[in-house]
Amino acid sequence: MPAPAAIPVSSPWDGTVIGEVMAADAATVDRAVVTAQAGFQAWSRIPVKDRAQVLFRFKALVERDLKGLAALIARENGKTEAEAEAELRKGVEVVEYATALPHLGAGEFLEVSSGVDGWSRRLPLGVVAGITPFNFPAMVPMWMFPIALACGNAFILKPSEQVPLTPVRLGELLAEAGLPAGVFSVVQGDRETVGHLLDHPGVEAVAFVGSTPVAREVQRRAALAGKRALALGGAKNHLVILPDAEPDLTVANVVASVTGCAGQRCMAASVLVAVGACEPLLDRIVAEAGKVRPGIEMGAVISGTAKARIEAAIARAAAEGAAVRLDGRGAVVPGKAGGWYVGPTVLDRVKPEADCATEEIFGPVLTILRAATLDEAIGLVNRLPFGNAASIYTRSGGAAHRFAAGVNVGMVGVNLGVPVPREPFSFGGWNQSRFGAGDITGGDGIRFWSKLKKVTQRWPEDPGGGLPGWH
Repeated sequence: MPAPAAIPVSSPWDGTVIGEVMAADAATVDRAVVTAQAGFQAWSRIPVKDRAQVLFRFKALVERDLKGLAALIARENGKTEAEAEAELRKGVEVVEYATALPHLGAGEFLEVSSGVDGWSRRLPLGVVAGITPFNFPAMVPMWMFPIALACGNAFILKPSEQVPLTPVRLGELLAEAGLPAGVFSVVQGDRETVGHLLDHPGVEAVAFVGSTPVAREVQRRAALAGKRALALGGAKNHLVILPDAEPDLTVANVVASVTGCAGQRCMAASVLVAVGACEPLLDRIVAEAGKVRPGIEMGAVISGTAKARIEAAIARAAAEGAAVRLDGRGAVVPGKAGGWYVGPTVLDRVKPEADCATEEIFGPVLTILRAATLDEAIGLVNRLPFGNAASIYTRSGGAAHRFAAGVNVGMVGVNLGVPVPREPFSFGGWNQSRFGAGDITGGDGIRFWSKLKKVTQRWPEDPGGGLPGWH
């Protein structure tokens, strides 16, 4: 049997190797599952209010180490430290939500008919797993494991092999918070390791966040193995601008949505639809985007492969007739010649059927389309198979309401460039942006990571007024 493969970890900032992890083979995954099953036996019997106390302590430890965690995230992911801190704070929101499970997960009791009671309670599934992407090394795992742990499960995390260090640190903080051994573990590896988790009979449920093709396959393979699965995929998010949009807010929001995390987030703006006479706004967006400096206000993309893919998409768009109003290709950051940087890019006069208007680029690239009416803009949003997010910029409540009702997406923003729901509102898209039922946080997260037991009971009356045989 071949030895587990070593996977080097490189920093996108400058391309230097900052660590190494070993890919988990089938035997390693099996050991992790067996250990988790042992940990689950005790953890699942602990009252939920006591499980919540571990998460309270974990939250305090994350906040204590916020700066150090942010530095680690930024180093291995390439984003700025400010973005890494924001990621952690969003993850902490889900931890806070999970600590409320003693209240949120309370069962129900009802006298369903004369002399007959019905009651319910939520129970853990067992050993569950999360498979997470490179773009949010802390936040996406924290969408999953706090709720799963609060529900009483044992959790195995398989992070992206490109950002494996932050999840290990989170595991250390969980242990410091008092989580028993075996209840949370990290297995490193690539697609082959994912396959071992999906196929293992001891894993009861799997959550995944990544690209649409892989999400579709993860959900299919998990279902064939009889597992509960929720897989979030990619996106092609649209921002729609009406002529009455507030200029300063709109420009700042659009630029931040395009360039934040170097465009490597499933909620990033990808297509801007200008409705009617919006030329002054578009000119300002291009100008402001041009002020965002790679390596300073904006981080690197995850790898040299990603940089080459994004720059190829820009070149293809230009060849298809797009006007490249801002070109981020060939970006170089002084002192970081080995880094993987792509500058902000704006493509205008694009045909709706062009690749850059229909396919996920996952980089700091904004494609501009034109529409004569709001209804036409809504049609441009709905023509694609994705259904993650869409936003509108307007001062008209009526237009915003019509847009929110008309777009076929799971998350809508009004004068917001990144409409991520805040807890308790759950995160999740529609259509080809999600495979499986429900969202990944909020109440759907509780339902996904638990099962509901219902009891109906009747107690016959004792004619003697006491228990049978008692006097």
